[in-house]
Amino acid sequence: MTNLTILLPALDEVGALPDLVAEIPLEKLERDGLNARIVLMDGGSKDGTPDVARELGLEVLSQREERGKGVALRQSFSYFLDSGDDVLVMLDSDGSYDPADMPRLLHHLVGNDLDVVIGSRLRGRIDKGAMSRFNYVGNHILTWAAVALYRRFMSDVCTGYWAFTRAAISTMDLNSSGFEIEAEMYAACAHNDLRIGEVPILYRNRVGGTKLGGVPDGARILRKLLVRRFFPRPVNPVIPNGK
Repeated sequence: MTNLTILLPALDEVGALPDLVAEIPLEKLERDGLNARIVLMDGGSKDGTPDVARELGLEVLSQREERGKGVALRQSFSYFLDSGDDVLVMLDSDGSYDPADMPRLLHHLVGNDLDVVIGSRLRGRIDKGAMSRFNYVGNHILTWAAVALYRRFMSDVCTGYWAFTRAAISTMDLNSSGFEIEAEMYAACAHNDLRIGEVPILYRNRVGGTKLGGVPDGARILRKLLVRRFFPRPVNPVIPNGK
C-alpha cells in the first residue's frame, strides 16, 4: 500500500467541511492501493472548524507563526515529510474542488511517473457563478505570465488542487505567506525541472465568501513569479510542524 496524505487547508470552513469529507472517495482510493489519511491544517478558525474536523475523524494541525495560506502549506509540507507518507494531495476546504476528481489526479501522477499533477480549472468545467469574469481573466493573465517567465507549460497556475510525490515536496524551497504560494510552488517545480502533469477538473461554487483579495492578491502573485524567476532559492524561515 502507498501511504497518502489528503491535506485540507482551512480557515472558517465549518459550513463546507462535513459534505466535503463525506465526498472523499476513501474506498476507491483503498482499492487503488492507497492507504489514505485526512489531515486538516487549521489557519486560526473562529467558527469551530477544528472541533468539527475532529468529530469527523480527521487529524487536525494548528497553524503557528504568522497567518496566511502560504505559511499553512509550508507547515503542512514539513509535517508530511516528517510523517513518512509517500504521496500528498491537497485541495481547498471550501467545497469548490470536487473530491471525486482525486483518483484521476493520483492515477495520472503514479501511472505516468510524474512528480506533480495539478487539477486545471481553466481546462475543466466551471459551474455557473463559481468564478467571476474578472477572476477568470485574471487567472488566464497570471498563467500566461508564469509560462512566459518559466517556459514550463501549466494551464492554471493558481489552482488549489495539487498532487505531489514525497520527493517533489522535499525539493521545493518556499517562503510565501499568502495566496501567492501556488505560484511559488509552480516556480519551484520549474526551477527543479520536475515532471508536471495536469488533468481537467470540476470547479464548483464555494460555500461561504471568498478569501482571495482581488487585485492586491493578484499583484502579490505576479510579484512572486517575477522574484522567483531571478532568485530561485529564497531565504527560508523554519516552519514548525507541531499540532
